[in-house]
Amino acid sequence: MELRHLRYFLVVAEEQHFTRAAERLEMQQPPLSHQIRMLEKELGFDLFRRHPKGAELTAGGVAFLEEAKSILRSVELASAKAARAAQGFEGTMIIGFTSSAAAHPLIPGIIRAYRDTYPGVHLELREGNAAELTEEIEQGKVNLGFLRSPVSQPRGIGFYQLLEEEMLLILPVGHPLLEKQKQPQKSELPVISIKSLVEEQFILVRRHGAPGMYSNLIEACENAGFTPRIASEVERMLTNISLVAAGGGISVVPASMKDFHRDSVVYCRIRDARPALVAPITLVSRTASISPSEKNFLELAKKFTRQYKKT
Repeated sequence: MELRHLRYFLVVAEEQHFTRAAERLEMQQPPLSHQIRMLEKELGFDLFRRHPKGAELTAGGVAFLEEAKSILRSVELASAKAARAAQGFEGTMIIGFTSSAAAHPLIPGIIRAYRDTYPGVHLELREGNAAELTEEIEQGKVNLGFLRSPVSQPRGIGFYQLLEEEMLLILPVGHPLLEKQKQPQKSELPVISIKSLVEEQFILVRRHGAPGMYSNLIEACENAGFTPRIASEVERMLTNISLVAAGGGISVVPASMKDFHRDSVVYCRIRDARPALVAPITLVSRTASISPSEKNFLELAKKFTRQYKKT
């Protein structure tokens, strides 16, 4: 049984006449009658009672009519859904992110804009560090990811830097370095020279989790004449803010994280750092066999970022 047989049957049932049905289907009447006979033979019963004025459904034909309509509706719905998926309007995507990247307002802005534009695509969100997300994207377990600096650059993976922001020093409230500073304006952050951090204990995200920012800080400290003393290394940037708040040392984080623990830490700008300490936001995806949904997400993210930079 073929779908065209069901469509032929449906038109004949609606017209109750083989000749009119053939005209509507833009075919000759004898081939249409032959196709209906083949369908009846396959089913094992007559669908129509033929008479000189036309054709009317048998009891079996009436029952089969509803099933035929249901089948054709299902096929139409499946075709429409498949077409929407082929265009990136249906399906599921897994979006990964690091905690520090997600703290930047650009990331929730992109995700919300995508959901508004493509409501038929279900998004699953997954947190991880940069190394984990890159590996999962390479393996196809995650579709796209937001992270800071790439930890590796495997073949077939694309890294798209959306923007970069200043890194800030975090000191616990009451730290002696703050006492030496002039009282800043309410809207301004204190400014601390990197050279004054020579005696401090640093709390950093582990090198494999944030290699670019880690190595840049080490290099900036060495260019200032000292090797930083590492008190501890953590997996997430939110953790090092908490440890600074607890008096465990000092740290640096992207400027977009400056609202965390504001009652127990002070965020400061860093002066004289070479190289300049900045934190990029990078969107990661496969470059080959990219799905329509992934392509749409990439294009929207880049467009949204361009608009964000103008605000």
